[in-house]
Amino acid sequence: MGDRWKPSVTVAAIVERVIDGASRYLLVEEQTQQGLRLNNPAGHLDAGESLEQAVVREVFEETACHFVPRALVGVYLSRFHRPGTDENDDVTYLRFAFCGTIGEPEAGRALDEGIVRTLWMTPDEVRTSAAMHRSPLVLQCIDDHLAGRRYPLQLLQAHPSLYDPGVPG
Repeated sequence: MGDRWKPSVTVAAIVERVIDGASRYLLVEEQTQQGLRLNNPAGHLDAGESLEQAVVREVFEETACHFVPRALVGVYLSRFHRPGTDENDDVTYLRFAFCGTIGEPEAGRALDEGIVRTLWMTPDEVRTSAAMHRSPLVLQCIDDHLAGRRYPLQLLQAHPSLYDPGVPG
């Protein structure tokens, strides 16, 4: 039997604040293999953590801010093809996007490697910067948030075996 295909599971935070009377969304500017890109604070699910734990960790690593997830905005599948590579090098991402609240940055805390800075952008600024987005999901998640999509966190269950391999699955 051959290798089983598996998507890369990621989490993302959709954080909105009203600044100077305008709704703005938190993005990170990061250095990637494709150059400087914009993304929602996001990253990969690590072994032994729930989806909610993963998004809290990723937001802290990329923004130095504590994030409290309040709802699930959506679950997304996307495929990424690196230019100049074979189709077999494509990566499929399974993204869980959360909205919630965020505190102020922790003083003196360094941002994750590759993160250049954090930005608060209006929805229009996000739309006009689409050529710099790391993924088409950056804007789609924000648009879904703007459309009022919110699903209860109770939809997500982490069985105790996730944290203790001795627990029968």
